[in-house]
Amino acid sequence: MQGTFRFSFGPWNIHEGADPFGPEVRKTIPFNQKLEAYKKMGFDGVQFHDDDAVPNMANLSPAEIIKEATALKKVLDDHGLTAEFVAPRMWFAPQTIDGGYTNNCAKCREYAIERTKRTIDIASALGTRNIVLWLAREGTYIREAKDPVVATERIGAAIQTMLDYNKDIRVMIESKPNEPMDHTYIPTIGHAIAMGLMTNAPERVGCLIETAHALLANLSPSDEMGFALAHKKLWSVHLNDQNGLKFDQDLTFGAVDPRRALNQVRVLDKHGFGNNGEWVGLDVKVMRTQKEGVDMKHLEYSRKIFLKLLEISRSLDDAKIEQLTAERDYEELNYYILNAMLAK
Repeated sequence: MQGTFRFSFGPWNIHEGADPFGPEVRKTIPFNQKLEAYKKMGFDGVQFHDDDAVPNMANLSPAEIIKEATALKKVLDDHGLTAEFVAPRMWFAPQTIDGGYTNNCAKCREYAIERTKRTIDIASALGTRNIVLWLAREGTYIREAKDPVVATERIGAAIQTMLDYNKDIRVMIESKPNEPMDHTYIPTIGHAIAMGLMTNAPERVGCLIETAHALLANLSPSDEMGFALAHKKLWSVHLNDQNGLKFDQDLTFGAVDPRRALNQVRVLDKHGFGNNGEWVGLDVKVMRTQKEGVDMKHLEYSRKIFLKLLEISRSLDDAKIEQLTAERDYEELNYYILNAMLAK
């Protein structure tokens, strides 16, 4: 079985270059100009945080939020674009300094739930049933500050509330072992899939795997994808690359380890990813040192690298691979893969 691939990215993947150690180095690109760039680079889907879609949502009523999101849906339609998902951005608000769903303050937890309901409203208005949870601050720097049993139960209860609020949505959990928190409660995809078992609708709880997040857990991204595929829970991916166990770099896909990237492409393709409407999301950030005017190449080239690796993967002789595997001639298999990559 071969996969069917269409591509998405988020407006945050085109940014001004500020980081914790320095200010912006490029001018802001207007949102509508970002949308115009999607089709030119071969992308059809847009990933949203809730306040990407409705920037002033904190000052609006629920009805006003839906009205603005409905207007955005028309803009997307005019550009020939589709919203892949919407995610609640709950790591800037003062109520979420110590987490949202796992916050020790009941009023802060209430804020997180209400914010998530508004996210669901936005997603419905944009025509997507996909809600992504990147649980950025659902963790702690001080292990004694939160009870891990209670924290896990609170996350499960929050997901149940989401499922009850809208019977059409599905929740995709994006696991990450650390950053910004020192210790998080859903560090791997196995944890994410298990969270669905705490709800009465586990069939509507799946996952989104990011390359860098798997690497930060010192795991193989393609194996994480395979685990999720085996459970029929891989509903999206964020492809990028990463230099070792450091901060989340979001480098151009395949830029560090092309073979590791090949194995991600290969497992997706061999197991029919995309045939049920799943998107290949690229969560890649432009380097701070990239000059203005050419600061979208990381997106264009990540997609091109994916397609080149797909071509290489499909050119491999599966019968030969099976023969070498049966013979346990792994050095020959190793060279066969490397030679196919270098020959291109």
